[in-house]
This record gives sequence, structure tokens and C-alpha cells, in this order.
Amino acid sequence: MLPFELLVGLRYTHAKRRNHFISFISVVAMAGIALGVMALIVVLSVMNGFQEELRTRILGVAAHLEISGPADRLSGWSEVLEQAKRNTEVVSGAPYVSAQGMLANGDIVRGAIIRGVLPELESGVADFSRFMKAGKLVDLQPGEFGIILGGELARLLNVYPGDKLVLLTPQGNITPAGVMPRVKQFTVTGIFEAGMFEYDSGLALIHLRDAQKLLRLGEDVSGVRLKLHELFRAPLVTRDLSQTLNGHYYITDWTQTHANFFRAVAIEKRMMFLILLLIVAVAAFNIVSTLVMAVTDKQSDIAILRTLGARPGSIMKIFIVQGAFIGVFGTVLGVASGVLLALNLETIVPVIERMAGMDLFPADIYYINELPSKLDWSDVGLITGISLLISLAATLYPSWRASRINPAEALRYE
Repeated sequence: MLPFELLVGLRYTHAKRRNHFISFISVVAMAGIALGVMALIVVLSVMNGFQEELRTRILGVAAHLEISGPADRLSGWSEVLEQAKRNTEVVSGAPYVSAQGMLANGDIVRGAIIRGVLPELESGVADFSRFMKAGKLVDLQPGEFGIILGGELARLLNVYPGDKLVLLTPQGNITPAGVMPRVKQFTVTGIFEAGMFEYDSGLALIHLRDAQKLLRLGEDVSGVRLKLHELFRAPLVTRDLSQTLNGHYYITDWTQTHANFFRAVAIEKRMMFLILLLIVAVAAFNIVSTLVMAVTDKQSDIAILRTLGARPGSIMKIFIVQGAFIGVFGTVLGVASGVLLALNLETIVPVIERMAGMDLFPADIYYINELPSKLDWSDVGLITGISLLISLAATLYPSWRASRINPAEALRYE
């Protein structure tokens, strides 16, 4: 049999009241909690989607982990790669040569990072294939001096696949006139667009052999790039490799090279969580208002219950049940609508764009032509728990005030 506190509290939530304004405030409080919970789930899902999309784009060009040698020069890269692959977290690896250079097309000159790669191994580390707008990575052949440019860099240089351009490197030749930079003509074989301005405007790919010849490295490289099974274990793998590799190497992972960027995204997500949580807090104040007015309206009922033997604690439980019902119902409604909206956001946004007659995310500006959404059930659980906790806390003071009502004072004017 249910406790009478629960039965009376639930009856108060739907019974007809003399003061209909209390019912209106209850509905407003319920709707406010539902709106706040829904907004929190949707916004955090969108931010999770953006974070995952940006991480995918960055790590589609960068590596999970890099091993480089002193003075950016590494000998015996194949042996280093073999040692690194002994770690069970390492999926694949590829050597690279990195240098700064100037690319010139007539009078147009732009600085860029020149990365020498082995196409057959690089595909196992970076996902350039999904970013290629023209040509393929395998078009880079040793001795042909082909080059693949970022989309923005190609636009600035005004070049297209098949065009020629000149690469100038700081490793110069000594002549009677002084040190002259090395100059080599390259043919544009492809263009990629990763959606990250840092790479699209400042990265150029050439074959590893061509880079070694151009920079006079012989068989040496700048380092080795690695791909891991689980990218979030990169710091742990970095510590393991620093202890197991034989030799002196510099080991860096993506959490170090892009730490500020992802830290800023994480801070923004936490701040948005706190700001939107205020909506739930405001709705909780409406629960306080509802219960305060309900206690005032039900003073005679409380007095009668007290004279029949109800303890102060029982009176308190009645109004806690009434307020908790508002909080629980609002939270459940908000969670259901928030999850439904977050899971179907990629379908709903195009409908809104068609109705509004505008493109919310132009691809030529944001590089992302749709609103990404990734529902994290741990976020849903956290939001649900906090919402229920705030709602329950809002019931305590009015319920305590109800339990302190003196029956004789309440019935004096009845």
C-alpha cells in the first residue's frame, strides 16, 4: 500500500484548485525545466559533433604521434618504425620530411610547410584520400617532382593541376656571389581541402625521395608519423615509447601539438553547459513559487492533517512529492524531446533552411555544410541528474515551511 504522503502529494498535483494561478505557475515551471534540459542536450550534442568533426579533420592531415630526431633529422627510420610497431597500440607508421619553403608562380610568392611523404605508407597514417579535390596521393612519383597543394594555397598562387611552380628552400648553394637558395621547378599534381585553414593555406606535399634530394638529406628523414588504435591513448603511448625506444628522440602526440585548440573547445563546452543550466535553475525558482502559493492555499488542509495525527515530516513529504513531480515530469519531457531532436538534427536543420530560404552553414565559409551532432549518453545522464537534483532542492524550503504551520493559527479564521 502506498504511503499517504505520496497519495496526497500526487493528488495535489492534479486536483482542481481554487487558485488557478498556481496551476499556471506549475505548468510554466514544468515547461521551463523541459526547455532547459532539451536545450542542454541539443547544444552539448552539437558541440560534441563539432569537436569530433574538427578532430577528424585535423587528424586526417596530422598524425596521432610523431617521432623525430635531433635537429629535425632521423637516421634509420625503418628501424625506428619497427621498434614503434612493437607497441600494441600502434597501427601503422610512415616516414616524413618537413621543411619550410617559398612557392612562386611568376610574381606571386607564398610561404609553406613542405612535407615529403611516401604515398604508399602515408595513406595508413593520414586520410588524405577523403580530402583530395583533384588528383590522388599516389600521383606523387619519385624523380617526377610533383606537388600537391592545399586548396587555399593553390588559390593564392593561382595554380591548377598541371601547372608549374618554383620551390625555393633555405638550404642554399654556396656561390661566388654568396649563399643562394636552392630552386626547383615542380608540377602541381593534386589539390586537397581539409577544411582547416592552417593546412589548406600552408601545406604542400611532395614525394619523400624528392624532398631528400632537395634538402640533401641522403637516406635520412625528419621523423616518423604513427597512427594508433585509440587516439585518446596517445599520451600513454608517448610515455611508453620514450622508455622503450633505443636512442635519443623527440616524441610528441596530437594532444600536445593541438593542446590549446582542443582546450579552448572543452572550455567553451563547459561554459555553455553552465550558462544553459541557468534555464533549469530559473525554472526551479518557479517550483519554489508554486509550492509557496500551494502551502498558503492549503493551510487549512495542513492543519486538519496535523490534528488527525500527521507528523511535520509527513507534511513536508507531501509537498516534496508535489514539487518533485513537477521536476521529474519536466525533466523526462526535456530528455525525450532533447534526445529526439539531437538524433534528428541533421534532418531538421535542412527543413529550417528551406523554410527560412537561407543557408545556415555555407560550405565556402565554414567548410562544414551541415550541423554535426553527436549524442553522448553520459551527457544526457549528467543533465538528467543535475536537473532532478535542482528540482528536488527547490522543494525543500517551501515543504519545510509547510511542516512548521501551527494548526491552531491556520484554523483560527476558518
